[in-house]
Amino acid sequence: MERRSASLLQWPHITEMVDAQLVQDLYDAANRMRISAIEMTIASKSGHPTSSCSAAEILSTLFFHEMKYDIRHPKHPSADRFVLSKGHACPILYAAWEEAGHLSREQVMSLRKIDSDIEGHPTPRLDFIDVATGSLGQGLSCAAGMAYVGKYIDKASYRVYCLMGDGETAEGSIWEAAAFASYYKLDNLVAIVDVNRLGQSQETALGHQLDVYKARFAAFGFHAIVIDGNDVNALVAAYAEARTVKDKPVALICKTFKGKGIINIEDQDNWHGKPVPADTIEPIRALLKGSPKGKLHAQKPTLDAPEVGFELGKIKMSSPPEYKLGDKVATRAAYGTALKKLGDTCDRIIGLDGDTKNSTFSEKLLKSHPNQFIECFIAEQNLVGVGIGAGCRGRTIPFCSTFAAFFTRAADQLRMGAVSFANLKCAGSHVGVSIGEDGPSQMALEDLAMFRAIPDSTVFYPTDAVSAERATEMAANIQGIVFIRTGRPALPVIYKNDEVFEIGRGKVVRQSPNDRVLIVGAGVTLYEALKAADTLAAEGIEACVIDPFCIKPLDQQLLVEHAKRVGGRVLTVEDHYQAGGLGESVAAAVADEAGVRVRMLCVRSVPRSGPPDALVEMYGISAKSIVEAVKKSYCDK
Repeated sequence: MERRSASLLQWPHITEMVDAQLVQDLYDAANRMRISAIEMTIASKSGHPTSSCSAAEILSTLFFHEMKYDIRHPKHPSADRFVLSKGHACPILYAAWEEAGHLSREQVMSLRKIDSDIEGHPTPRLDFIDVATGSLGQGLSCAAGMAYVGKYIDKASYRVYCLMGDGETAEGSIWEAAAFASYYKLDNLVAIVDVNRLGQSQETALGHQLDVYKARFAAFGFHAIVIDGNDVNALVAAYAEARTVKDKPVALICKTFKGKGIINIEDQDNWHGKPVPADTIEPIRALLKGSPKGKLHAQKPTLDAPEVGFELGKIKMSSPPEYKLGDKVATRAAYGTALKKLGDTCDRIIGLDGDTKNSTFSEKLLKSHPNQFIECFIAEQNLVGVGIGAGCRGRTIPFCSTFAAFFTRAADQLRMGAVSFANLKCAGSHVGVSIGEDGPSQMALEDLAMFRAIPDSTVFYPTDAVSAERATEMAANIQGIVFIRTGRPALPVIYKNDEVFEIGRGKVVRQSPNDRVLIVGAGVTLYEALKAADTLAAEGIEACVIDPFCIKPLDQQLLVEHAKRVGGRVLTVEDHYQAGGLGESVAAAVADEAGVRVRMLCVRSVPRSGPPDALVEMYGISAKSIVEAVKKSYCDK
């Protein structure tokens, strides 16, 4: 008599039954994938075969019975998405694509080789990977971003599956993502937890307490199902159940065993991240019942994802900046205006915020184009993860906004975004001591350092409303991670509306033939630099003032040219800590020039609450401080 899983008996309304031959085909596929995962980790002398083997049936049923995709175009806009949040188990994912015929035997056996894209954790160097994983706890946020776009923006039938390890559910970001998925009723999202009981160094916090996992996901609004994750019948039935659920995401809580199928290693501690002996392969091979590789094929996707109507490099605001010289406008407000204008012309521009939209002014997009805005609430790790997911496959151009200080909570998500080659725009407001009375917990003083450190990032620091609008427009047309640093104070417009800005090009805002010093400032400190230049000029000391506009890439040529012109005397002033900020960026840019010396004014201690002008003065970045520094450091006595 054919075995039926207990799980299937629990759901009498599921009538989809799988014939015995298909069940065996799926088991054989799972075991071939097990063997491949073991062989490739033996060949590389490293990797995670036991973490892979626990998930073999989960992936065989997903890839060869449930998911819809085309191996000729794995990232087709209409195809189902799969995120391997437990990225260390990538050998089983590579084995699945080998089983599907997309990867060759030679390719998978190059695991972890320096000249191979079959890396130790998956990255989008591979054409079937949307987001890099390996830093645990991030996959569900990215998957939720994909699912949100699928349901509310693409309005397509594709589904999103995210496989997590049980250990990574200790990460708070998992529960930020779970809350988000439930709030937005993402019934096209299936979270799968591979509860194999064992972590890296010991048993996980919950072991095999499946009822606790179920209760937790249910408490977060998921339709939670507990099954035997190494039972093909149970898995097929659970996926069928998931397709019937409306207005809720689904969580499959899969009881598995780490190292499933590996004799003397299955469910044993101290085998995490280690190849297993080669003689463990034959007992698994003996389980094969003759179903040939290549017999199973994925369902083709339903081609209902719409074409996107944008081309990077050609996205424009609906109107140019419209300000009068001298108007006082905060750059954060100008950012919001520009975001709205971009939304006017491109319905794939989306805004995401962490319940700060009335401070970052991203609410301007929400008010004009509510369908292009996602409120992520106070969960910045998830905010960034959802943004990364939303930008996958070129479906949207996501702009994430919050106080710049709070992006530091998502530093790891941003780091992994770079590994994912993510197309993500981040706008951080309320920077530096110039925000005033809110105090140091709200003051971004490390943000330039963090975003500059991200490989291939672009960092804008616009000074006035005109440059802020243009920076936002440029950000939409850049492929990659972009940071726009915006300020709280309303400060005068200094550029004409038709001023042309470029990536990596600064502006000389004051100069004379008799300049004796170069002062470089950005945002609030540029205004202080201009005030200081007036004071110095009255005393017969002329100063050149440069607005870098773009901190990364920095306009090295402009800085070197004027540093040499003034005799090598350079002073930077910034509303930021020294480490990683404007001063160090400028110093690096002129470091190879003989006779050029850079002195830096910056915030050098943890600040306090107070009026903005008083704080700028107290922490040594005011016009008065600039005048004193120029006289002390560079002028003849």
